[in-house]
Amino acid sequence: MSERRERRHPDVTTVELVGGPEPVEVELQAYDARWPGVFLEHRARIRAAVAERDSGGDAGTGAGAGAALTIEHIGSTAVPGLAAKPIVDIVVAVDDITAEELYLAPLLAAGYELRVREPGHRLVRTPARDVHVHVYERGDPAIGDYLLLRDHLRSDAGDRALYERTKRTLLDRPWLDMNDYADAKTDVIEAIKARASASAALKPSPDAPRPARGSAR
Repeated sequence: MSERRERRHPDVTTVELVGGPEPVEVELQAYDARWPGVFLEHRARIRAAVAERDSGGDAGTGAGAGAALTIEHIGSTAVPGLAAKPIVDIVVAVDDITAEELYLAPLLAAGYELRVREPGHRLVRTPARDVHVHVYERGDPAIGDYLLLRDHLRSDAGDRALYERTKRTLLDRPWLDMNDYADAKTDVIEAIKARASASAALKPSPDAPRPARGSAR
């Protein structure tokens, strides 16, 4: 991993949950082929807000907020065939999580609302609460974890079915806060991620030399 840039400000040290706990009031829905389109719409909206906010670069560093902006569709709505809560999750990677003036202020101006501010992570969402945008600093392990889980569930039907069963079982119970529901899935998610990591380790690197024709395999 490359050396981390110097941060503009100290990061927060506590968790701020704007609005307090919220009961889980949504149910699983069958996969909706419109979800990728919702992601693309919001990816463009985020880029317009954040990348253009500092398109000329920052006077102090010579780099704008959009210089290293990565935007990915994550979560269950990013997995075709998987039932999901109708909430499109997006992860955004920025250069400096503490430089909120370069990404958070523009996102709020674009109509998103702050829900979570905690060390290393910010979460904004639409007023309708149907799109959640997770912001992390580039290189944060959480980003790789999200993508590892997404890609594995896209390709592994067994774990995809297991994950859906787990969600259905948990949603049969009342939850006073969405975060408690998310925490309850942790053990299953960690087990799936472990299998995903093992599977990824077995796949040959695209840069690895190919065996000669006719060689034993």
